[in-house]
Amino acid sequence: PQSRAKYKFSLQLIDFQWKLGMAVSSDSCRSLKYPYVAVMLKVADHSGQVKNKSFEMTIPQFQSMYR
Repeated sequence: PQSRAKYKFSLQLIDFQWKLGMAVSSDSCRSLKYPYVAVMLKVADHSGQVKNKSFEMTIPQFQSMYR
């Protein structure tokens, strides 16, 4: 039988920032004039190495994080 290795890792959240934005011009017009939330995370891995991660979400996606 083949054994399966299970990997478990965790990140420590150091900082969480967000800001509300609205695109007023874009190369693709489909998301124009819709508000979005820009999320900036600072996390540390098990070795202590700190990394910055950022991404954008719609308002409903952001709200669902707290439900």
